[in-house]
Amino acid sequence: MPSSTGPSIDTITEGGRVTQVGEGQEAEESSPAVVTLGAPTVGELLAERYELVEHINNDSAGRLVWRGVDVVLRRPVAVVLRYPGGDSATEMLQAAVAASRVIHPNLVGVYDAIDEDDRAYVVREWVDGQSLREMVAADGPLDPARATAIGNAVASALAAVHATGMVHGNLHPGTVMISDDGRVVLADARTDGADSQENDLRAVGGVLYFALTGHWPHGEAPLHGATAGHGRAALPDAVRDASGSIAAPRQVRAGVPAYLDDLTMDLLDPEIAPPSSDVLSAELSRLDIPADEQFLEQAGPLRFTADPGEEPSSPLAAAGGRKVALGIAGLLVVALVGLLVGISVLGGGDDDAKEPVAQPTNSAPATGGSTEAAAPVRKLTVSDVRIIDPESGDRAEVRNAEKVIDGSDDEGWETQTYRNNGKFGGLKKGMGVWIDLGAPHTVKSLQATLSSTGASAELRAGTNGEFPSTSKGDKDLVAAYPTVIGQPFEDHDGTKMTFNGFDPAQKYQYLLFWITELPKKDDGSGWKIGVQEITVQGS
Repeated sequence: MPSSTGPSIDTITEGGRVTQVGEGQEAEESSPAVVTLGAPTVGELLAERYELVEHINNDSAGRLVWRGVDVVLRRPVAVVLRYPGGDSATEMLQAAVAASRVIHPNLVGVYDAIDEDDRAYVVREWVDGQSLREMVAADGPLDPARATAIGNAVASALAAVHATGMVHGNLHPGTVMISDDGRVVLADARTDGADSQENDLRAVGGVLYFALTGHWPHGEAPLHGATAGHGRAALPDAVRDASGSIAAPRQVRAGVPAYLDDLTMDLLDPEIAPPSSDVLSAELSRLDIPADEQFLEQAGPLRFTADPGEEPSSPLAAAGGRKVALGIAGLLVVALVGLLVGISVLGGGDDDAKEPVAQPTNSAPATGGSTEAAAPVRKLTVSDVRIIDPESGDRAEVRNAEKVIDGSDDEGWETQTYRNNGKFGGLKKGMGVWIDLGAPHTVKSLQATLSSTGASAELRAGTNGEFPSTSKGDKDLVAAYPTVIGQPFEDHDGTKMTFNGFDPAQKYQYLLFWITELPKKDDGSGWKIGVQEITVQGS
């Protein structure tokens, strides 16, 4: 009897406990009838080893799922029985044997596969926990860090499966389970000639999308084992525009980082070839960083269309990634503190009794009796950036937002070329770049560097500088930014727009650079603009 570890054949949760039902759902009304002749009973001992304890449910293929116990090793197991055995059970048994050969901490273990002619059964690991489907249904979409961690575990499990030449073939929120101790486990592998490793990778995008939004993008790019049907009908469909295109996670829910949004949508885009599972696993592992290190600068997402000869997007990855950066930063802080202490000690004496004299700064003059100096104006760090498109245009048009804050004017984000007129061809009222400063700041100015002259734009802020927490998409977000900062730029002659007019008594965290009209291209072939860089000055 094969006895090893690998992905399971059927698993699901119910009521917070993994109830081991196939395809992530209870059996549907249209499920095949269950053969009851010679049905097992509580206390029955299979193969003189596996005692049946409780009938849990029947999966959508009509197989009986039991909780049992291995009386030899005294451990709980799940037992999946099929009637009859023989040739009709070949696929199930072959899948179990193949799964038992793959050992990985994120794959449910398969212990045994037995054919008794009148019935066949698979014995596998019993997992206490809940599925991703039930977790999101109960608690809502996950935070980006948690979604990334789950995606990382799933991709890592797939890499182990794919390394053997096999495919999983049944990846969706019902087969991704989180045990009570936090372990993420992939279950219910299938063997089917129609499956492919590419479909597995597309399904990772679907899992990330579901974790971030609570919606399943099964209708956008039909995947074998990932379309609406057995075990998936209860998953809410993705948010779509009039043409049927799905909205990006950041259009559905605020706070999704640009790099995670791009990676998810690239995986779902049939026009972009996905990376191999090991490359995807490495990328998600790089992005899966502890919450206390989130303040460190993101190195950017994996771009699947990049030239293989290009430098990696994360120069720290080869040297230990962000932990190296954190260590260096810590050493610099220690050195700085030591220097200040030394200056304080060496500068002691009579001078310590003197009243401090306020010195003039670039933002406020010295005052006669005040010892307080205004905080110096500096370049503020933009912690997040996103392209806003309320009319949901081409998905490619909302990519590359991170290039507007990369410190270089050479590359940036750009619109498509629009025909007919500069008002986005009459198709939309505008597009914009939304920025998050990470925390409320006193803002002095914002400067946008454009690729050409002649564009019209304005800078918007939310009421009291607040972010609209009730926003469910770009259209609501734009409506929640009614305040225009300074004078709008119309028919601007230069390539730099500088917005002043910020209320010095007000603090701002979220701003929206809103483009209302595009300039005509030099060759006269249409209207288009690029935003090369956005910088914010303040304190």
